[in-house]
Amino acid sequence: MAESDAADIGKTALVLAGGAARGAYEVGVVDHVLRHVTHSLGRPVRFDILCGTSVGALNACGLAAFADLPPEQLADRLVDIWTHLDIKELVRPDMRGVFDLGGRFLGRSPPAKKDGGEPANRDGGFLDPTGLEALVKRAVPFEQIDRHIAEGWLDALTLSTTHVATGRTVVFVQQRDEAPIRWNDPHTSAIASKIRASHALASAAIPLLFRAVAIDGAWYCDGGLRQNVPLSPARRLGADRVLVVNPRHMTPIDEEAKPETGDAPGPLFLLGKTLNALLLDRIDNDIARLDSINKILEAGTRAFGPTFADALNLELGKRPGTGLRPLRALLVRASEDIGAHASDFVRRPGFSRIGGLIGRFLRALAESDPKSESDLLSYVLFDGEFAAELIDMGRRDAAARHEEICAFFS
Repeated sequence: MAESDAADIGKTALVLAGGAARGAYEVGVVDHVLRHVTHSLGRPVRFDILCGTSVGALNACGLAAFADLPPEQLADRLVDIWTHLDIKELVRPDMRGVFDLGGRFLGRSPPAKKDGGEPANRDGGFLDPTGLEALVKRAVPFEQIDRHIAEGWLDALTLSTTHVATGRTVVFVQQRDEAPIRWNDPHTSAIASKIRASHALASAAIPLLFRAVAIDGAWYCDGGLRQNVPLSPARRLGADRVLVVNPRHMTPIDEEAKPETGDAPGPLFLLGKTLNALLLDRIDNDIARLDSINKILEAGTRAFGPTFADALNLELGKRPGTGLRPLRALLVRASEDIGAHASDFVRRPGFSRIGGLIGRFLRALAESDPKSESDLLSYVLFDGEFAAELIDMGRRDAAARHEEICAFFS
């Protein structure tokens, strides 16, 4: 059984946000932590709880599936998967899905159920997910997650999804402690599960790009619609500190890309902005709220003694072991606009290696108006060379905050 080398600091959670192809940035940050923070601390960095949504769910599953590897080998495994992505395999138009989606708009009945009882849904996405499905199943040994949790390499893994029929957030949870997890939010529920490829693919099924995924007869899609940065599962599973990695760069309002004055926004511009809106980033508000709670609890402890938090939770009617408690959070966010970086990448002469319909489409996105269309481009650019550049960006951003991250784990 794995033993924590830092039991005195409590449980540490890693929270990975959504962003489709931008997820390579997360791997770069994690790579720096596993290699260089481990070296500076003189002990392996341990993540007790892994929480992900969308592409962050895929990365979290990879970390969980290889959790027994030494830190550098674990980092190598994730980097290798991302840098060998084949865009021709992963980005293909789903013409049947497009036609079915159009048919649904015109009132055509949905496809009948398959013999096994699962709905035979094909509509809902412009991209064929079969390449991504094959990659995930090939690259991530999901059965290993069961053993790693049972042996104590990690305590829990959570993947956030959206239940299509109700719009509620459903968090699939696999943990050693089988105690039920309750959310005060009526729009969120947790389901105890053995995490498999279908759960990860459901979490990553961005509306408009990929079709929803059926699990036990119900349809699920990207968890980022309501929980793009899943802090809540980490807190409810007992994390004492949370490292959050988010590939979304925050551009000042006055610098945000806009279409040419007098021109109506194009459909691809609107699609990129729609994806940004769907995957709404609330992390700054969440961390500010955590900071406020921490300050209240610290002030109360100074004024009334170490039993202040317990007394407050008792007065609030919270069950023992639940309620308000300190939770330290550290956010590492992309320092550069990944959308603009995607546009620059595709406009390079070397990208001509990508031919066919997809190559022409991606180059058209980049060349028509790089500032306007780059959001959509950065979501779908599942290319190994582009991923390598995002990994390097994540490494640089983490290295720039190396001392802060080391202090976080100390």
